[in-house]
Amino acid sequence: MRRVAITERGDWRAQAGACGFDFHTIGGAPYWDETAYYAFTLRQIEDDLEDPSAELHAMALDLVDEVLRDEAKLKQLAIAQPYWQWIADSWQQRQPHLYGRLDLAYDGNGPAKLYELNYDTPTSLFEAAFFQWQWLEDQRAARRLPAHADQFNSLHEALVARFGQIAPELKHPLKFAAVRGSNEDQGTVAYLRDCAAQAGLHGELIALEDLGLSEDGRFTDLDDLVIGTLFKLYPLEDLFGEAFGQALPASGLQLLEPPWKAVLSNKGILPLLWQRHRGHPNLLPAHFDDGSALQPGWVRKPLHSREGANVALHLADGSWQESQGPYTGPCIIQAAHPLTAFDGRYPLIGCWVIGESACGIGIREDDSRITGDSARFVPHAIIDDAPGVLYA
Repeated sequence: MRRVAITERGDWRAQAGACGFDFHTIGGAPYWDETAYYAFTLRQIEDDLEDPSAELHAMALDLVDEVLRDEAKLKQLAIAQPYWQWIADSWQQRQPHLYGRLDLAYDGNGPAKLYELNYDTPTSLFEAAFFQWQWLEDQRAARRLPAHADQFNSLHEALVARFGQIAPELKHPLKFAAVRGSNEDQGTVAYLRDCAAQAGLHGELIALEDLGLSEDGRFTDLDDLVIGTLFKLYPLEDLFGEAFGQALPASGLQLLEPPWKAVLSNKGILPLLWQRHRGHPNLLPAHFDDGSALQPGWVRKPLHSREGANVALHLADGSWQESQGPYTGPCIIQAAHPLTAFDGRYPLIGCWVIGESACGIGIREDDSRITGDSARFVPHAIIDDAPGVLYA
C-alpha cells in the first residue's frame, strides 16, 4: 500500500458536473482529491480487506438475534424501548437490507482493524462506486496508470443486482428520501435511485421535510399518496426522537435500511463483538464506558456519533486528540490503533458490503488521526508490479 502522486484529469470537474457529482468541493475545500491515489497489491485487497470484511459482516449479523432477545443489551445500546418490538419484528421477518460500510485502519501491514460499522446511513457511495472507477479508466487511457491496473470495485453492478434481488420483498410505491439541504445526501439517494431503476425498480425522490402523516397514521408524499417503502438517508436514532418517528411502528411503512440495522449502526456493537470474538485479529478490544478517566491507549466514542464527532483519543504516549460535535450520551471505549500517516495524511478505508458480499473500497483521508466530515476522498488502484515500480 502506497500513496502515489498523479496528474489530475484536466476535465474532471466538468465530468463531475455532468454526472451530478456537485459535492466534489464542500465549503470551498476539495472533497474529491485525485492529485494522488493509493496503490495496493491484489494480495492486500483479497487477504487483508475483502475476506476479513466479509467475515466481520457475518459476525455482526450473528449478533443481531442475540441482542434483540436481551433487554439488557438493548439498554446498553440505548435503543428507545418503544421501538424494541418493531425492530425485533423487522428482524424476525428478515426485512431486506441493501448495504453497509466497515471503516478499517490499514496501512498495508498486518491485519486490518475494525473501527466501526456504518450500517444505517453510510455515505461516500457514489464516489466509491462510480466516480473513482471513471477515474481509473481515464488514467489508464491516458497511460498514467498501466493497462492492467484494476480496482476493488464491483459496487455498481452489485447494487443493481441487489435491488433486483430485494425488489419482490419491497412494498410499493417506493420513495428515496434525504434532507433537502444536503447536496451529498441528495446525490447519494439520486445515485441509489438510478441503480434501482436499472434493476427495474422505480421510485421517486422526496425530501424528508416533505413527508406527511395521514389521519390513520400512515406516511404519505406531497400528493397524499401512502408510501410503501422508504429509503431514508437519515439516522434512525434521530427519527426516534422526532414526532414523525413516533408513528413508525404502527405506520406499516417499510424502511430501507430496515429497523434491525439500528443494532449494527450503533457503536455498542463493537464491545459486543469483542465479547463474542475476543482476540480476533480484525477486532480491537472494546468495552462499554463506565465513566472513569480515559486511560492512555484508548479511544472514547459516543454510541451514535457520526463523521468522527465527539471522539476522544488518548494515545499511549499520553498525548490527547479530541473532536467537537453535538453527540452526548453513553459511550464505548476502544483500544487505540492510530491511523498511519502517508505523506502527512491519514487514510481510513471504507469497505462496502452489498447484501452479504464485500464489493469494494473507498478511501477518505484527513490531516488528523480522527477522520472528520472534512476528510477528502482519494481513489485507489490495484497494481501488481515489481517493488518500487509505480505509475504517475
